[in-house]
Amino acid sequence: MSSEHYLNHPTFGMLYQVSPGNDGRDIYATLYAQKMFFSVEIRQREVLFEVIPYLDARNQAELNLQRARRTGSEDLPKWENLFTQTFI
Repeated sequence: MSSEHYLNHPTFGMLYQVSPGNDGRDIYATLYAQKMFFSVEIRQREVLFEVIPYLDARNQAELNLQRARRTGSEDLPKWENLFTQTFI
């Protein structure tokens, strides 16, 4: 299994990766409040944060779970656990 991913947001502190996203943009949530979600794009010399609604983050995470099930990913238990902890 791959390791967990964390980022430090300049205002909201630690974020953890909830799901890989589309086009190189991953979904992160605030570590402590777990109420704010971000679409994060990491470029060569900058990190771009965009606040996204809860339902958009959940939808992206569900799509990631479906993709992991279809491909038989070995990371599936990790993503299922994160989904359950974050959204249920």
